[in-house]
Amino acid sequence: MPNASNSQTWSLPPLGANPSSAGAGTNPGSFACKPDLGGALAFSSPDTPGMPAPSDKTAWDFMPADWNYADGHWVAPAGFTPVTQLEHARLGSVTSEMQRVAEREGHLTPEQVRDEVAAGRMVIPANPVHLGYKLDPMAIGRASHTKINANMGASPVSSNTAEEVEKLHWAERWGADTVMDLSTGGDLDATREAIIRGSTVPIGTVPIYSMIIGRQIEDLDADMILSCLEHQAQQGVDYFTIHAGVLREHLTYVQKRLIGIVSRGGSMLAKWMIHHGEQNPMYTLWDDICQIMRRYDVTFSIGDGLRPGGLADATDHAQLAELSTLGELTERAWANGCQVMVEGPGHVPFDQIEYNMKLQRERCHGAPFYVLGPLVTDIFPGYDHITSCIGATAAGYHGAAMLCYVTPKEHLGLPKRDDVKQGVIAYKIAAHAADVALGIPGARDHDDELTKARAALNWEKHFELAYDSDTARAYHDEDLDVDTDFCAMCGHDWCSVRISKEIQEFASGKDDAYAQNQPKVTLALTPDQQEILEKRGVLSPEEIHRLASKTRTAMGAESGHQAACHSDRADDAEAEALQTSSL
Repeated sequence: MPNASNSQTWSLPPLGANPSSAGAGTNPGSFACKPDLGGALAFSSPDTPGMPAPSDKTAWDFMPADWNYADGHWVAPAGFTPVTQLEHARLGSVTSEMQRVAEREGHLTPEQVRDEVAAGRMVIPANPVHLGYKLDPMAIGRASHTKINANMGASPVSSNTAEEVEKLHWAERWGADTVMDLSTGGDLDATREAIIRGSTVPIGTVPIYSMIIGRQIEDLDADMILSCLEHQAQQGVDYFTIHAGVLREHLTYVQKRLIGIVSRGGSMLAKWMIHHGEQNPMYTLWDDICQIMRRYDVTFSIGDGLRPGGLADATDHAQLAELSTLGELTERAWANGCQVMVEGPGHVPFDQIEYNMKLQRERCHGAPFYVLGPLVTDIFPGYDHITSCIGATAAGYHGAAMLCYVTPKEHLGLPKRDDVKQGVIAYKIAAHAADVALGIPGARDHDDELTKARAALNWEKHFELAYDSDTARAYHDEDLDVDTDFCAMCGHDWCSVRISKEIQEFASGKDDAYAQNQPKVTLALTPDQQEILEKRGVLSPEEIHRLASKTRTAMGAESGHQAACHSDRADDAEAEALQTSSL
């Protein structure tokens, strides 16, 4: 009699959508909620008990005072001309930018994009000035794929305009969906102009940085604030971070924090309020700011000036009080016809991430949440791209629409070119993992194709499908520069993938589209691959030179012939000997 504890029956949790378009493999599908496109949840995770429920309000509940509701739809006042994507969507129009977003997303129709924008659950940051250059419209919202942002910008002690433009293109190459210019030194105006003119992705800024160049924060006044915003909007900036949620009454909640206020904008405005004994000028000027934002369709990225800077200060009174104010500001911006996303923490213990995401969803009525990390531990400086992308994956799964990258230089210095790459790739991993988990249609298709190539031991296709082909190829060739039916990790005898492929009853590795029966010596290293191995320092310069200058005649793998180490030609001992001599 079989032991009852070894029963071959089990029950799965309720299933959401399948992220594989073809239902490939044996995976039952996503454990996320069923898709709710057009509703408050879109793609979402199941709620842990005690989580805040979604708001029952949307941007439709915060219309301009001079619009009227008649015959089942909203009517703008006579002579009204829509400017923002939100206003076009409210009038039922599908803009060319919405059409482009639908093309890029793949799983959404232009009408669905329009409806998400109208509800305030999606933004299309696309300043018309930037559209006149190279901007390719994209969307941020929980109905779309999870997006990532890369920060860059010159500081008073490091970098310059040319280097920042180079980092911009490097971030675009590796997959950044937006870029923020956070310059605080050098020629800020020239750097911003160059980045906007050279970018295909939306550009965001934190205008307060420019407002205080050459003056003290205490000198800031309304004219300086509004003129700076107008100028940057005229340049073509697509979204502004405005720290309007830090109020005078919140500052008392910061007094016992271990690390106070870590937002540059938040800390400067706190100093301004204490000096003047007045309310945050960004808050008191909010409606005036909205008018500028509307004129240029600059999207709000309402800043979280009281985000926690360490786990000890996460989910505290200061942070959550500010979040409630961000909800109020969201409502007011929508009533002014502006697009809105909301920024979030920061440093948050892993167990509190879901609550943070879902409280924002409730307080800000589903406005897209744009979060930094969050970092889930504080003790790994130099590795914070890893500590934060762990939190970012959870944030994306539980509701964040865009993830702001963190690089290895976080807390330590200004990121350089390779730091940008490391940060972007870490966050592409987080965003993609969240999309697969949420069951966004087609999100797993790329993974499935690479799995087929891996199962077929088709190394060339494997590297072609790899997100970073150069690194994958270089790491492989560092140990064994032959594309044969095993790799250096297991060797010939222990290769489980080769064994599975040889078992006729298994489908593994038998997809004709991925068949590769002709092993071969790999091509010479490209300059990028050579640089990767030089930085690793595992191989000697002579060995790297050999890999960079070898020919296809090495190891007898010329066209039409198998490599000497292939299992069809070499017995186990010979294959092992060849592998050993190649390492």
